[in-house]
Amino acid sequence: GSIGLGDSYLDGWWECRDLGEFFCRILSSGLERYSRTRWQRVVSSTANYVLNAQTRERSKVVAEKHYDLGNTLYEAMLDPRLVYTTARWHHATTLDRAQEEKLHVVCETLALEPGMRLLDIGCGWGSLAKFAATNYGVSVFGVTISREQLKLARRRCEGLPIELDLMDYRDVRGQFDRIASLGMFEHVGVKNYRAYFETARRLLNSDGLFYLATIGSLGALHEDDPWLLKHIFPNSHIPSWKEIAEAAEGLLGIENRENWGDDYGRTVTAWYDNFERHWSQLQSLYDERFHRMWRYYLLGSAATFRTRHTASWQILLAPQ
Repeated sequence: GSIGLGDSYLDGWWECRDLGEFFCRILSSGLERYSRTRWQRVVSSTANYVLNAQTRERSKVVAEKHYDLGNTLYEAMLDPRLVYTTARWHHATTLDRAQEEKLHVVCETLALEPGMRLLDIGCGWGSLAKFAATNYGVSVFGVTISREQLKLARRRCEGLPIELDLMDYRDVRGQFDRIASLGMFEHVGVKNYRAYFETARRLLNSDGLFYLATIGSLGALHEDDPWLLKHIFPNSHIPSWKEIAEAAEGLLGIENRENWGDDYGRTVTAWYDNFERHWSQLQSLYDERFHRMWRYYLLGSAATFRTRHTASWQILLAPQ
């Protein structure tokens, strides 16, 4: 199935002139549904509701395997602000401007004002924290579970009213006027969704707002790709809308929801172009198998958005 196809590509068993188009044809034809038996799919989907793959200890695995791969890789692949979520391409023609547009949308949707306190859950390399503090006059507290991200983020945010810490979101204390979480919810896990929203509600002032951005499944139940779980995002889960709505019910009301799926597909393609353009500078740090793995990951991800298999939800919530 998925693992056999992906690993055989990593091992050089087959080549493809246009890997992105290859993935689009597989997804458009529904071929992936036949790679596993119905029983295997049911067992895989049910496991998310029975087992907790994102306990405090297991949640750290994705940081070690993915986000701690090396800041040099991400500096080569991403925009100068190091935003590792979808850009917004309505008025932009470059990745840098598209990510700037996206950060403005987030800050303006949250109605940030000078003096407010913003919590950034999954702050990454500090892109939103730095942008919000610099352009909107807020103070920021950000948390990440990646040591490599934290080191670079602290350097990038030095001198600003920003505090960043290596911390599980469940351990955050205090009160905040606004909360943002961009591209982190995919690592929370179904078993923890209710606790996640309970934590957000506990930390958010009664008149506050919460901006949640996550990749989402357009179906009622999403079977996570085994190859991505093995190589790229261990213990992750792409949520369905039903899973999000039920977990937030009674805690946070949904004020607005948008799907930026087309924007995300274009963003991942831009990341791929950057990665390939800088590969000559990266190949002293990573071998050719990693090169093939990263190419497979990025082009496969772009195809899921192009074929409408996944969404990129931008959700605004407020306390109920």
